Amino acid sequence: MISRRNIHENHGNQWQPAPCREYGATAAQGIGRGRFAWSRNGVHLDLYPLKYKGCLSCFYCKRKDKEHGVCIVKDDLAPVLERAKQADALLFGSPIYFMNLTSGMQTFLERFFFSQYIYSREIPSVLGKTLPSAFLYTMNATEEQATAFHIKENLAAYERAAAGILGAKPYLFYEFNTLQFKDYSKYESSIFSEEEKRAYHEKHGAEIAEQAYALGKKLILDAQKL
Repeated sequence: MISRRNIHENHGNQWQPAPCREYGATAAQGIGRGRFAWSRNGVHLDLYPLKYKGCLSCFYCKRKDKEHGVCIVKDDLAPVLERAKQADALLFGSPIYFMNLTSGMQTFLERFFFSQYIYSREIPSVLGKTLPSAFLYTMNATEEQATAFHIKENLAAYERAAAGILGAKPYLFYEFNTLQFKDYSKYESSIFSEEEKRAYHEKHGAEIAEQAYALGKKLILDAQKL
């Protein structure tokens, strides 16, 4: 799963939701600069400290004489890609920077998805299983601004790739109008109203947290069915 706190924990052999009700309301702070994690035993990972690069277009993962589903690039992302394939479910979390995913998350998805996809009409994915997934997005924009900026349309390509390669349509979660700072007076931020943002979160924070909790529960239940 994604974020600094797990949406679920493994209690014995039964998956149970963990205390994450504050997670949704504070997702922007919890996710940071584009994070990914996998659900086996509730493992989570912050991509930001890792040193890695995007696909080199070497096509090793598509060679007929090589093992499909393996990215040959050796960097900090290599073990992450291998562990991701062993997950029970995946939740990809990223703030929205300039109307799209962070560069770190885009690079991870590029390497992960491309290595599981071969140019075959008969085999849409070499992952070999269905992997439930979800995308969690946080952004400073309001929902109305996100619509005007076509943010959802910008993200659709990654969601379509997840559906085809992971074998199931991903769940989607949006947190709008996030609080960027604890103290707005310390930053150049005149385009925002701190009072309006805090009022928004006081009104909707509990609802956002409940939605995040429900998202985690859906992923757990989907993983249990497989």
